Amino acid sequence: MPPETVTAEVPAVKSAEGAGQGGDRSLARARAARNRQYVVYGTRVLLLFALLGMWEWLARSAVIDPFNFSMPSKIWDQIVQWAVNGTPQGPLWEQIWYTLYEALLGWVIGVIGGVVLGIALGRVRFLADVLGPYIKVLNALPRIVLAPIFLIWFGLGPASKVASAVVLVFFPVFFNAFQGAREVDRNLVSNARILGASNRQVTLQVVIPSATSWIFTSLHVSFGFALIGAIVGEYIGATKGIGLLVSASQGTFNAAGVYAAMVILAVVALLAEAFLTFLEKRLFRWKPAEAGTER
Repeated sequence: MPPETVTAEVPAVKSAEGAGQGGDRSLARARAARNRQYVVYGTRVLLLFALLGMWEWLARSAVIDPFNFSMPSKIWDQIVQWAVNGTPQGPLWEQIWYTLYEALLGWVIGVIGGVVLGIALGRVRFLADVLGPYIKVLNALPRIVLAPIFLIWFGLGPASKVASAVVLVFFPVFFNAFQGAREVDRNLVSNARILGASNRQVTLQVVIPSATSWIFTSLHVSFGFALIGAIVGEYIGATKGIGLLVSASQGTFNAAGVYAAMVILAVVALLAEAFLTFLEKRLFRWKPAEAGTER
């Protein structure tokens, strides 16, 4: 075999070995990340069972008052009773849907209003200068106390709960959209204008896509606020809903019913958070993984 042939084959063998080692390292990292995820999930479940077991033991041994603090077994029995026999206000699924409907409608309206106004004020400095002080004053108000006012204005129906959800959702979404519009890379805007883009095209094709990650960050928090607004409105006065279950259980000194309604609300919030996280990952597959997520 000529010397040139041997010399040419050596780098090829080395590159193949390097590619194989790189693939092995990638598989090892993926396996380690998967194992770590299993450990995290397992630890979460163990921690939950440990806390529930401690709670049950403290209540049964009378270290804490079971009448006031209830216990996980009674809470579970209350949920099963509501699911099988219904609540005093009607079927359990109807109460869940009523609260979820109010929260979703208020969330959608608050998100749309916050995004539109946030982008508008972020793009038009004159609007920001004029409306900025009013928005700051409204944001400084304890918005949860507006629920009784909305109840007087709109009555016991869902409109008052939707209004409570809207005012809680609007401000976090607005400030994130406003900041996202202000933080757009000026070079992108300048390049778009050089290419002949109008203000409308710059807003739709440059500003809004750049601010989308800011907006999605606020969506996770804002849906929880929407649920809070709906629950508080129902607690003050309603004909249906999880908040009414809390109020009715409190009125009859049924601690298990109060905790059961809170558990149901927590499950709804976790499912909504999981859906938003899934949607965000689907829409932002182009984003690089955050530091530390691949450990």
